[in-house]
Amino acid sequence: MKLACVFPGQGSQSLGMLGALAEAFPLVRETFDEASEVLDLDLWEMTQNGPEDDLNRTENTQPAMLAAGVAVWRVWTAQGGVEPMVMAGHSLGEYTALVCAGSLDFDTAVRLVAERGRLMQSAVPAGEGAMAAILGLDDDQVRAVCGKAADVGVVEAVNFNAPGQVVIAGESAAVEQAIALAKEAGAKRSVKLSVSVPSHCSLLKAAATNMHARLESVRVGTPAIRVIHNVDVASHVEPDVIRAALAAQIHRPVRWVETIRAMAEDGVTTVVEMGPGKALTGMNKRIEKSLATACVHDPDTLAHALALGGS
Repeated sequence: MKLACVFPGQGSQSLGMLGALAEAFPLVRETFDEASEVLDLDLWEMTQNGPEDDLNRTENTQPAMLAAGVAVWRVWTAQGGVEPMVMAGHSLGEYTALVCAGSLDFDTAVRLVAERGRLMQSAVPAGEGAMAAILGLDDDQVRAVCGKAADVGVVEAVNFNAPGQVVIAGESAAVEQAIALAKEAGAKRSVKLSVSVPSHCSLLKAAATNMHARLESVRVGTPAIRVIHNVDVASHVEPDVIRAALAAQIHRPVRWVETIRAMAEDGVTTVVEMGPGKALTGMNKRIEKSLATACVHDPDTLAHALALGGS
């Protein structure tokens, strides 16, 4: 088995996430406690008992999801799971991948993603930005729809998640216009996302600039495991290039389809999603049917993933 590990981003969080895995493996709670101490905020209590609105606040969601992905990775390695040949993370998940690859210290990354969340949240006033998933149109059709809706305001194709599944983001009125135009163009469905920040669009350029300045103040090492970045579908070893990629992904698209296809072209045979939910696993199956896919978020899914040849 030639393994790739991928880590989910914002949107995969849920109350009670990793609860069963934590009961079986104390490492999970220990990881959350470590992150909680850094922030002086009880992330485990928030993820298990809410309130849900607190968990879904961007500045809380991001460190919670980082802790979740790192916790699953630590359990995986402790149980003898094989080391992957490559990693990637969807948006925020890229920070998780870099922690697990040894490029970022966990404590440093916790602080970084909390700041990332605050910068993103403050970039666009609440209610002025929106995101929506457009289903059933190809990438160029979605780009064309956004181009037509640009008369109303900023709206861009930002997450290329799977064939026929593209997320758009921008100013609320422009997103609504793009949804209407997508329907006229033959989209099967358009789903508004429950988010407070229009991630990965040009409205977040200022947040990206501020994040780059923040990244310059922290140590970034060469990853021990190759990490494919969202913005250019490439792997980097130079710290300054990694910093630039992390900053740029705030206002540039997530090229997930290309990322998974690049893994397959490199010889990957199995992709395991590490973290709450199975959103990436569903997308990965649609992108590259030749790949074996699995997710790890509780004892049963861990056992299944290890049985694929991971131990």
